[in-house]
Amino acid sequence: MKKVLVLGSISTDFVSITDTRPNVGETVEGRDFFTTFGGKGANQAVAAARLEADVTMLGNVGDDSFADSLIKNLKDNNIETSYVEPVTHISSGAALITICDNDNSIVYVPGANGKVNANYVSRYEEIIKKFDIVVCQNEVPEDAIEKLIEIAHNNNIPSVMNPAPYRKLKDDLIEKITYLIPNESECKLLYPNLSIEEAIEKNPNKLIVTMGSDGVLFNDGKENIKISSYKVQALDTTGAGDTFIGSFATAISNGMDLNQAIDFANLSASHSVTKMGAQGGMPELKELKKDENFNSHWTI
Repeated sequence: MKKVLVLGSISTDFVSITDTRPNVGETVEGRDFFTTFGGKGANQAVAAARLEADVTMLGNVGDDSFADSLIKNLKDNNIETSYVEPVTHISSGAALITICDNDNSIVYVPGANGKVNANYVSRYEEIIKKFDIVVCQNEVPEDAIEKLIEIAHNNNIPSVMNPAPYRKLKDDLIEKITYLIPNESECKLLYPNLSIEEAIEKNPNKLIVTMGSDGVLFNDGKENIKISSYKVQALDTTGAGDTFIGSFATAISNGMDLNQAIDFANLSASHSVTKMGAQGGMPELKELKKDENFNSHWTI
């Protein structure tokens, strides 16, 4: 079982479902409401753990009624939480999600996630060195991510960086990242003077651009390659990108090449959108193996 480390956010999602997305100053009636577990870091950790990776979480929770439930959810998904630290006098992270017409809009409140920093990551440097792959995203502060990538780079550990939500990345950080996986809009923000095709050509075997139902683009050093998505009836797209990241990291750590890892992650993501909630639809490995599109040559 490969060891996957995820540094990132741990949050509660507050989800409303409506037939009409409100304009500024407008109140509309919703059809349903529920709370569920989220945070891009926790989501990616759960996605990997359900595919039978040995996952450890790095991150913070707050000083509120949600903290214990957030930790319990990680443990229930077989994720190691020994290094998740509580922060006093601050709330746990939260996301306010509105679902309308099978798509979502999100307001993210960092809370304790915003207190994850480079000093916190440095305390666990010797632990980090023991992992097969590390994963991070932009819902924790930049200095924490830079420290994690630096440790991974210096110890020849593959890293997966999901630059969401978008913020500018330093060129030297991008150089150290093994796999940089933005969606289409994030790629355009990262490389405003380049087309997506030009961006992936500039970053072969590193920049992997997810485009939802249009598939995934990357350059293998010789040519641009598009890996098609799997077509399903989507119920809730929340968490699909996180499912892709966690699944991709698991696949790479198990020895799949880029084409295989992306195809595997696409299949996993296609399952995730058929149920409600960011983590609600994330598939277990046994579920994927029953899918007619599962490739018996995948090393997982």
